[in-house]
Amino acid sequence: MDNSRIHQVQLIATALAASAATAGIIASYNAYTRRAKRKDLNEEVLRSVQSKGSNFNFQKLLNPQPSQNEPSISNPSTHTGHIYDEELIREQLARNYAFFGEEGMKKIRSGTVVVIGCGGVGSWAAVMLARSGVSKIRLVDFDYVTLSSLNRHATALLEDVGTPKVKCVERTLKSVAKWVEVDARVDVWRKEKGGDLLEGVDWVIDAIDNIQTKVDLLKYCSDNSIKVFASMGAGAKCDPTRVQISDISYTIYDPLARSVRRRLRLLGVSSGIPVVYSTEVPGDVKLLPLDEEEFKKGPVKELGVFDDFRVRILPVLGPLPSIFGLHIATYILCELAGKPIMNPLPIKGRRKLYERLWKDLLHREERLSGHTLNRIPLDEDDIALIFEDIHRGRSVLPPHEVPTKPVLVRWDLSRPLTLENCVVMEEKDMVKHMKAWREWLGSIDTKVAPFSPAGIWGSEVEVVVAKRAKEIQKVQEWIG
Repeated sequence: MDNSRIHQVQLIATALAASAATAGIIASYNAYTRRAKRKDLNEEVLRSVQSKGSNFNFQKLLNPQPSQNEPSISNPSTHTGHIYDEELIREQLARNYAFFGEEGMKKIRSGTVVVIGCGGVGSWAAVMLARSGVSKIRLVDFDYVTLSSLNRHATALLEDVGTPKVKCVERTLKSVAKWVEVDARVDVWRKEKGGDLLEGVDWVIDAIDNIQTKVDLLKYCSDNSIKVFASMGAGAKCDPTRVQISDISYTIYDPLARSVRRRLRLLGVSSGIPVVYSTEVPGDVKLLPLDEEEFKKGPVKELGVFDDFRVRILPVLGPLPSIFGLHIATYILCELAGKPIMNPLPIKGRRKLYERLWKDLLHREERLSGHTLNRIPLDEDDIALIFEDIHRGRSVLPPHEVPTKPVLVRWDLSRPLTLENCVVMEEKDMVKHMKAWREWLGSIDTKVAPFSPAGIWGSEVEVVVAKRAKEIQKVQEWIG
């Protein structure tokens, strides 16, 4: 190998060595700066933990002072005089960035949401919005934490009893995401000053118990083109599979939603408001006694769905309000990011099923009557009640399987069609049921004994039908 060739090889080797050394220096520097940032963050967490004393003696979090040796940072987020490293914020929100992408998270982080009502529903919605990147949140609630609040509130501690709910939520939001701007108002939203608390917001969360205030807020938002999401009744419910998101015009079997919907229609608002609600109809619900102090706060009817009903004294299973709040937060995050939830399944899919079941039942009733019918005593909401709430989407016949071809049919064909006298069957079982009816009509039994469905299916099924008829009666009392 000649000298020039050797020289070229030496130059290449030297260049490669220099590049490797440079890369090593850059990698070492990046590792050092990351370690330094993590060290500062860890020290801040330790200071916060130490300042609390113990898990049962929460004190105000320390406001960390930036270290003099802190590495330089880029693209900082600032709030109340503190500087937070954009890189650490993005790391905390890494999974949200992975889900929504850069553009989506940019919209979320620049979004402003006001939560009106910071109890069991509103507190959970606010916490998840902050954890997911929403940087400006206004909290509005006049109420204070009580011992009974602790079974469902997202942030309230035993020490918080007697303190404003908004302050409890504010503390948690700032401890989880220090860059979030929290505006906590111990206040009541009033339609006379509606714009004061809603100015410049992207979304309003209605988690209010008081029906008249709820209606006023929804009407105000509708009239002023403010996006609002409303929570309906979570009290006395326990089945998370019945929780749904829909337009308020589609809600069924929720007394609070029904009352709000009727009042809004009288004010000219019939649709366009997304809500979270439950189609569950509670069983034996006993209202808690109302203390004399509650009567002193105002008219008992003010918070009630019915004249003798007050939301405040409904028994509440803690997880259900949290599920409502998480539904709301998820919906709003997707809307802010420009990836809205389109056509929630319960409306898009189940309504078609109810329509089919109704038309099928109508045609069967026409054959029984011998002439064309324009209507039957049951509407599509009744069909949904019978199929979903009473029979749980299963056949009335043991072993109560989910039918492949479900149909609704009169149980006792000698009696009129009513809610109590309508059951779910598999199509082939309905054929057998109708055949037995025709055979009875053509026999001498019509003069001896009435038609007996129990004679076809057994006394066990008769007991099930009677039990579910009582459930329907309770539902009718609940709905009013």
